[in-house]
Amino acid sequence: MVGLVLNRQQVRQVDRLACERFGMSSLVLMENAGRGCADVLCRLGIGGPVVICCGRGNNAGDGFVLARHLDNRGHAVRLLLWSAPAELSPDAAANYTIARRAGLTMHELAGCEPCLPAELVADADWIVDGLLGTGARGAPRPPLDEVIRQLNRRPARRLAIDLPSGLDCDLGTPAEPTFRADCTCTFVALKPGLVQPSARAYAGRVEVVDIGVPRVLLEQLAADPPCS
Repeated sequence: MVGLVLNRQQVRQVDRLACERFGMSSLVLMENAGRGCADVLCRLGIGGPVVICCGRGNNAGDGFVLARHLDNRGHAVRLLLWSAPAELSPDAAANYTIARRAGLTMHELAGCEPCLPAELVADADWIVDGLLGTGARGAPRPPLDEVIRQLNRRPARRLAIDLPSGLDCDLGTPAEPTFRADCTCTFVALKPGLVQPSARAYAGRVEVVDIGVPRVLLEQLAADPPCS
């Protein structure tokens, strides 16, 4: 819905109600999210490797889906993972397995020193932030804080999945550090933090990506936001 803004709590409600009331699979929602990000990147233009940086939550799962769709379209993709596979969220773990079996290039960096080997991002045309999601609060913790600092120093173009890591979903307050994106692909609706002046330097161009949530659910939410 054009103009709809959803806060952190409402985002959780949308995902839950899409599954509980409408029988949608959370994996389908993740698939639509990742493919939507691939569509945006392709529309913006890809001139070299895309490096997709993943944490442990559902944003990581979106990143795995994104990588698969870019690979299917003939683009060079490199996945960097700062989580033990056993610690991934269930849906992220499912798409991690698909990415592994599909033979996508993946580097598992949890516990590694340095936390971001320079050669893995040196030739990147795009760097994608799938490290933290809308549920994250406060400053990113080690090692992701240093990973974000290093990513921000790269000359590559940068895209954030749903929300730049370090930016508060509801307030738009940037932590130290916060990922600086040229483009943010946010799902279903805008988030309050993304429309704050303080977010402009971090979110860049904001694209709202439709992930298939039924319109009637969004209309209900806009009229009478559900309680937690």
